[in-house]
Amino acid sequence: MSEYALNETRTVNHAQAAALILANPDVRYMLRGEPGVGKSMIAEAIAEATGYWLAMVDVPNLDLGDVAMPVIDHEHRVTRYYPNARFGLTTGKPVVICLDEFTKGADPVKNMLHPMLEVFKPRLGDLPIPEGSIIFMTGNLDTDGVGDGLAQHTRQRIVELIVRKPNSSEWLQWAATKNIHPVVMAWVDRYPQALASYLDGASNEFIFHPSRPQANAVSPRTLEISSRIIWRKDFFDRDALIAALTGAAGASFAESISSFIRFQENLPSVASIVTSPDTAKVPEDVGARSVLTFGLLQHVEKNTLGNILKYLRRMEEEFQVIFCVTLARHASKKQIAFTNGDFALWAADNEDLL
Repeated sequence: MSEYALNETRTVNHAQAAALILANPDVRYMLRGEPGVGKSMIAEAIAEATGYWLAMVDVPNLDLGDVAMPVIDHEHRVTRYYPNARFGLTTGKPVVICLDEFTKGADPVKNMLHPMLEVFKPRLGDLPIPEGSIIFMTGNLDTDGVGDGLAQHTRQRIVELIVRKPNSSEWLQWAATKNIHPVVMAWVDRYPQALASYLDGASNEFIFHPSRPQANAVSPRTLEISSRIIWRKDFFDRDALIAALTGAAGASFAESISSFIRFQENLPSVASIVTSPDTAKVPEDVGARSVLTFGLLQHVEKNTLGNILKYLRRMEEEFQVIFCVTLARHASKKQIAFTNGDFALWAADNEDLL
């Protein structure tokens, strides 16, 4: 067991965390996890599921005046607190409020936000929280060593959940629906250890580890940032690209993924694959075939899938499985697969691989 393990048998994934929060709007959950695992992204899923307005509140950047301000009520000769508009409380409608990085906030700010954590009659300043609102917090683990802290009187009012890092299969399933660059997806498929966690005792050149000084590390967040950079790589030279990827996810990542970027530059065109699947060039390098496989997912349409599958049958079964399983899980393209005769035939021929 890792010396850093914290409640390791009681972690939750992103879907489980969202389900718990949605099922218990009157419970205040604290989502904790190592840097970059996507804790804040859960807020968007909850807002989408409820249709409520989302308030992402960056707690470490708040001063007291950013939470609520005292104003004079001359009629009653008293002062009242007016909450900041960022909390979305002026309409009286339920809202989703994510108190992001609550554990890094200043103590006076935390104290000001504390009445929002109460189960009975939660409020911000003098303004009641609309009934049905969902309020939760995020933060890193104490073992991460990035300045997080939570007072005992706060712990008594919340439910802490440890959000685990997604493994490579889970991340790839998510990435296929989020316009993540094929190069990044192919790299994660080839280096699944890059999404390992120090909480499980893992240690490698890619991942965050609190005992090892590092400029940056691979995480779901830095992979998404790297994808954005690679999509625009034609606008700057290779040295600038590698420098940017080093800054995004570390030198080991940048050095490793650079070969996958070179592969992409020598791949056959999608047009040649779709029009001539029996003769289009098949890359010799395994990494290049991986990049191509993930890249073809973006070009699946009703009139292209048949020939794409015909082309992929010329490659090893590994790449066919990667393509077909990912396609079957794709939110918007899976219907194309399920109504395609060639896909059904491939699935029948390869049932033992699925």
